[in-house]
Amino acid sequence: MASTSYNLKRTLKSNTIFLVLIAVMVLFQVLIVATGNGSLFAPQNVTNIIKQNSYVVILATGMLLCILTGGNIDLSVGSIVCLVGALAGTFIKNMEMNIYLSIFLCLIIGILIGAWHGLWIAFIHIPPFIVTLAGMLLWRGVALIVLNGLTISPMPDKYLALFNSSIPAISNETFDKMGYDAVHALTFKVTMIIAVVCCLIYVIVQFLNRTSKIKKGYEVEPMALFIGKLVLLSAVILVVAGLLGQNEGLPVILILMAVIVAAYGYYTQNTVPGRYLYALGGNAKAAQLSGVNTDKVMFFAYTNMGFLSAVAALVCIARFNSAAPTAGTNYEMDAISSCFIGGASAYGGTGTVGGAVIGAIFMGVLNNGMSILGVDSNWQRAVKGLVLLLAVLFDVASKKKKSGK
Repeated sequence: MASTSYNLKRTLKSNTIFLVLIAVMVLFQVLIVATGNGSLFAPQNVTNIIKQNSYVVILATGMLLCILTGGNIDLSVGSIVCLVGALAGTFIKNMEMNIYLSIFLCLIIGILIGAWHGLWIAFIHIPPFIVTLAGMLLWRGVALIVLNGLTISPMPDKYLALFNSSIPAISNETFDKMGYDAVHALTFKVTMIIAVVCCLIYVIVQFLNRTSKIKKGYEVEPMALFIGKLVLLSAVILVVAGLLGQNEGLPVILILMAVIVAAYGYYTQNTVPGRYLYALGGNAKAAQLSGVNTDKVMFFAYTNMGFLSAVAALVCIARFNSAAPTAGTNYEMDAISSCFIGGASAYGGTGTVGGAVIGAIFMGVLNNGMSILGVDSNWQRAVKGLVLLLAVLFDVASKKKKSGK
């Protein structure tokens, strides 16, 4: 009984931000309905929250890897988004280059920028804060030079379809032939089938992981708690899918985000190089003495951040249908806030990709809910700043409690 109670307490503690997210969503729903401003869970609004915050999820995933190395951050991601977006607009719109070649070049440029930062940080040992602060100024300046202060728009429909379309993709001819009701029913059916398949895959993977841990002698949570988590998360997936199915269907950008989150979640939790990130953040000297090449680990973290910044840039110019000089402003703050709110430690060595994603969703719901309620933008910034401070305060208090100070 004591063991079950302990596991329940530990499970609740490890899922605190998820429970807080649910509470905040319920609170906003009550306030929005009470003020007659619609519903937070309106199908179109749920789709908008996903699309509007896609870049935050992508950047937060990369930022987490930097934070794991010892509480380090990357201040340049917003400027990289602006620069890569400017180059993508120049390649695709102005130079009329092949779309896929342009995307490839932009990703390579993002990797090179990240490697440039990684070189100074990992091998020359300049503090990440200084290097990325310099990068924030440098790449924003280069972006303004490329754009010459002008906005490049609109982007080709073929490019927009890569990131802004939904599944199932219904053409205008098909829509006219089938009619609204038939298309709506088809969209809902296809979306729910995909959601059910995803739930089944998720459940199978979780059971396999649990079995593997038991065989290796690791402690696992009680079966009742394990089943409860699977049921709850599967229900969330199905409810969200149901709402998306009532609107446009499954956004392609959601699939891209799911692939990135799954890949990096597996990398950080189930691979040796991924665990090196935690080792470096937990105790860099001990990791070095254990044979971990800490310089290479740090170099990878920042090179990867450049890559994901480029991915976010490609998503953003599709979302806004333009490459603008102001693109990427404060994006680094959104990514950093998402990681800390999602449970990443300000000291490094602690945090998960899933937590960063929940933190990003929390920030998205906070922005969307306050916007629907008509809260002034200045108050929105104040609230987000206070939430970030409270998240870090919680982390500091937890550290002190563990150390007995």
